Amino acid sequence: MSATRLPVIGVTACTSQIGKHPFHIAGDKYVRAVSLGAGGLPLVIPALSDLLPTAQLLAQLDGLLFTGSPSNVEPHHYKGSPSAEGTQHDPARDATTLPLIRAAIAAGVPVLGICRGFQEMNVAYGGTLHQKVHEVPELMDHREPQDQPLDVQYGPAHDVHVDPGGVMAGLGLPETFRVNSIHGQGVDQLAPGLRTEARAPDGLIEAFSIANARTFALGVQWHPEWKVTENPNYLAIFQAFGKACQERASQR
Repeated sequence: MSATRLPVIGVTACTSQIGKHPFHIAGDKYVRAVSLGAGGLPLVIPALSDLLPTAQLLAQLDGLLFTGSPSNVEPHHYKGSPSAEGTQHDPARDATTLPLIRAAIAAGVPVLGICRGFQEMNVAYGGTLHQKVHEVPELMDHREPQDQPLDVQYGPAHDVHVDPGGVMAGLGLPETFRVNSIHGQGVDQLAPGLRTEARAPDGLIEAFSIANARTFALGVQWHPEWKVTENPNYLAIFQAFGKACQERASQR
């Protein structure tokens, strides 16, 4: 294998109706962060559910990024109450990503989950979600200001406190650093086998790892892909993910 071979990193797609036709789409910031932050070759994975040959797909990948999305996991996947009217869902994505997460971890594929991807990881392992974090009395409003430009929406919003002895602490990240906050839902009950890595000041879980994973398996609630090269803490996460993907690539 050539030393210059880039690790192939799958980037999960959402489904979207554009005009009369359905599309599979992934945000530019995610594919760009895979390239610039993780040093990988991004490959968009369509939300085709059972039409995807999972074992064959994972055999061709060196890593998987489970992206954020405007949509939320359908609550029947975690025995939650029905969603409020107007909540955006993407059942094709749920049917693709939830089983793919567990299969990827079992196959030793490095995984990074962001926002919806973070929530998917928790649900895939049996955890539950708050559907409206801002309505939980002891929690803050973690949503972005809708009337502000993107740079403000994705700007630093609150601290996260890193748990000692975990994956994130091992990356050399500060004990406390500021992150953006662009989510309405969040972790309620953490799934068995997941280890808390960081929390917001109100106690909401902001990051976790999968304790028994054979390689990098981290989920974060915030968006470290945003201008990843300009934020050393965000970049450290993507570089660690990329390093794990490169190690898998060297073994394939």
